[in-house]
Amino acid sequence: MEMFHLRYFVAVAENLSFSQAARRLHMATSPLSRRVRDLEHELGTRLFERDSHHVRLTQAGSALLPIAKDVLGRFDDIPWRLREKTSSARPTVYIGIPPGLHQRMRERVKELERACAEEYVLKRWPGGSADLLAAVQRGELGMALVHLPVHAEGVSVLEVMREPLGAVVPAAEFAGRESVSLSELVDHTYVSPAPRMVPTYFEQLKVRLADAGIRNTITLNSGDYGASAEIISNGSAFSISMLDPGSSMHRYRTESNVVLPFDDFDPALATGLVWRSDRAESDLRKLVERAAEIVPDAA
Repeated sequence: MEMFHLRYFVAVAENLSFSQAARRLHMATSPLSRRVRDLEHELGTRLFERDSHHVRLTQAGSALLPIAKDVLGRFDDIPWRLREKTSSARPTVYIGIPPGLHQRMRERVKELERACAEEYVLKRWPGGSADLLAAVQRGELGMALVHLPVHAEGVSVLEVMREPLGAVVPAAEFAGRESVSLSELVDHTYVSPAPRMVPTYFEQLKVRLADAGIRNTITLNSGDYGASAEIISNGSAFSISMLDPGSSMHRYRTESNVVLPFDDFDPALATGLVWRSDRAESDLRKLVERAAEIVPDAA
């Protein structure tokens, strides 16, 4: 049995889906399923009940889950615990930064770096929200800014910013307008970036769009927001993005597109600061205290 067997098992157990776990682990479903079966064979018991529609933990799987998470937690903690015990210099702490983070949040991170310069060496690490959250859980990152909602055991979440969202629509069709309604977009195609680049909240938005009758969707293979803008400029397509012109996402806009608020619902993307709760009581206590004072946005 190797650590990756336990990591794969936990991913499937938390998602109760081999396909979702595979996406989270950035691997194909078939090898993931084989590795879980290898673990079941080595342990001599089934960990999951599988059928064509559902995945459920067996009694043995339910018993193994807390044990596996404890083992993985201790294993992933080795690097930072070792640094804590052996380093007399300022510890280096990585802070996760998601794509499209608002400039105000970037300035808050810089302010935090200056405020903690005597106690920590703070460095930034880019990534999607799901990957950053997993890295915080493993102890690889000290904290991260992620798009909410997130639900993770042992992780503290502080909402620090909420950004109103609007529709990115073709200027040829909507120039001069002050707002747009969902009913006007029923015959338009919703353009979404790759699933791994889209915040979880956007999955909720897709449900809202479907309820409004918008069912035509293009999902891009990459996180290239510039590609979304080009598709929209062709007409009969739209996407959802930040309304604030100060958002870094506005650099992907073209003169062929406009960004309008919705007049029949009020979507907003929340950003949160996350950290391991146990580390807030040990090596990261001062950093967490400073971050809770500096990072939240008052705007």
